Amino acid sequence: MAKLGSFVLAALAALAAAACTTTGQGGGTAGSGMQAAVLPPGMTPAQGAAYCSTLAQTYGEYVGSYGGYLGGDSRGGEAADLDARVAIANCQDGNYAAGIPVLQQKLRDARVTVPPSPVG
Repeated sequence: MAKLGSFVLAALAALAAAACTTTGQGGGTAGSGMQAAVLPPGMTPAQGAAYCSTLAQTYGEYVGSYGGYLGGDSRGGEAADLDARVAIANCQDGNYAAGIPVLQQKLRDARVTVPPSPVG
């Protein structure tokens, strides 16, 4: 029985080590120049960044506060849900293709007019 417990612990440690070294979405390196921005089709990096910023500001103004740690306003209002905060973080990491559709849907769900995309 002790051998089984040791095996399970070793397997869990290996999985944890692999998870810590895996890179991918939300890695926080896009702004550092180490990872290319992930863009929706037809958008330049500047358009993706500007549109994500516009969506986040609209969300913060009309739907929910996403706090100072994500660059938003931390004064009052209902807190943003986890999906919106992850989408905003994706935008900040340069993963615009993941952040933009989520923020657009969050605005639609709240019956807020979605700002027009720069690529129409």
